[in-house]
Amino acid sequence: MKRPWIEPKQIRDYTSSPKVEARTDTQLAYDIARAEKYVIFHTHNNFDSKEYESGLPSDVTMAVILLAEAYAKQAIVQREGALSSETFDDYSYTVDVGADIADSLGLGAMLEEYVLPEDHGKVVMKLRKL
Repeated sequence: MKRPWIEPKQIRDYTSSPKVEARTDTQLAYDIARAEKYVIFHTHNNFDSKEYESGLPSDVTMAVILLAEAYAKQAIVQREGALSSETFDDYSYTVDVGADIADSLGLGAMLEEYVLPEDHGKVVMKLRKL
């Protein structure tokens, strides 16, 4: 399947965030590219075999849309300089921004069926008698 797998319009149709809808096509294209690369890296699958010529499975498409939207929201929050910690009298909290977005979205279960065994290449050994 040729990339990009989804269009910016699909993200705009899915999201409920006006700020994500307001992002340009170019910005959403970068979010989509990041999401697709994550899916390829996680599954070890480029989805370029004959079985995917007619289109991607709906789980993969949904995972890319969810992840691209999350990347868009993350970019918006980073640009706006969101609050990471706050203190009230003797109470304080810190927002964890180091967590992996994909893990928090639960994409593992959606993509599990499409994970291929990792290809480590081949090893050539030459043995000789001592």
